[in-house]
Amino acid sequence: MLFRLPCQLLLAISWLVVGNPVLRKRDADFESVRTRLTKDHSGKGGDPKQKYFHESTFHPHYDGRFAEKVLPNNERHKYLSEMMQTYLSTMNDVGAETWIMHGSLLGWWWNRKIMPWDSDVDVQMSESSIEYLATYYNMTIHHYRLPGTPGGRDYLLEVNPYYVNGSTTDWLNVIDARWIDTESGLFIDITTLRRDREKEQKGLKGHMMCKDKHEYLAADIFPLRDSEFEGTPTKIPYAYAGLLEKEYGSKALTNKNFENHFFDEKKMEWIPNGWLNRHNGGIAANTKPKIKAK
Repeated sequence: MLFRLPCQLLLAISWLVVGNPVLRKRDADFESVRTRLTKDHSGKGGDPKQKYFHESTFHPHYDGRFAEKVLPNNERHKYLSEMMQTYLSTMNDVGAETWIMHGSLLGWWWNRKIMPWDSDVDVQMSESSIEYLATYYNMTIHHYRLPGTPGGRDYLLEVNPYYVNGSTTDWLNVIDARWIDTESGLFIDITTLRRDREKEQKGLKGHMMCKDKHEYLAADIFPLRDSEFEGTPTKIPYAYAGLLEKEYGSKALTNKNFENHFFDEKKMEWIPNGWLNRHNGGIAANTKPKIKAK
């Protein structure tokens, strides 16, 4: 169970103006958000000036302002699970429309959980909701008391000022916002689902797109379905099976052998093949990759 403190700590009043990105402040630099680290491990120094989010120098799924190393698999999975729970809980509290997508949706398909080899979480959000977060919740810290975590944990909601630019040519800023665990440096990528205005001008209605060049039909996403992910209420796209097949191939929904894991239908879990070796007379599942994970 998650316990939310009754107040939120504002690191900074939202400095985004809807429809007009304020670029005077390039990003929340290390000194303004630093917690326990004394050194900035982000790739800011080597990134192009137009890029807003700077991943760590040692791994693309860690924020170097808060992390200095890659976590062991079991620790990472625990952080990701708690991060997903706190994100979904917060978005529900503030009334932002969001849903899981990509590899996270594939994990939902199998057992409503993050797949054990994943190192990130992917969600999408409506245009009106990203504007709402940018206006009222950018750079806010959300504190949660978590079981087994003395003192609780802080999560930073940070919005990319380039979210107002919906062009797929802005390849440096395809991520519109992030939900960042300030203890581990892991984060959730938030991308905005937008109307495809270029296709609308050609008379094609109901087409949607994200800056990462993923394209959808509105009827495949909406109306969103209610479900559960990592033990927390969540939304999923309406035509989830078709979307997963389009992105990963049909075998991704049936192949029980992947990334040195085997899916146990009785336990409804992905089991490491090392465990199978120890418990099945040395006979492990065929682990030849057949699909590509995001």
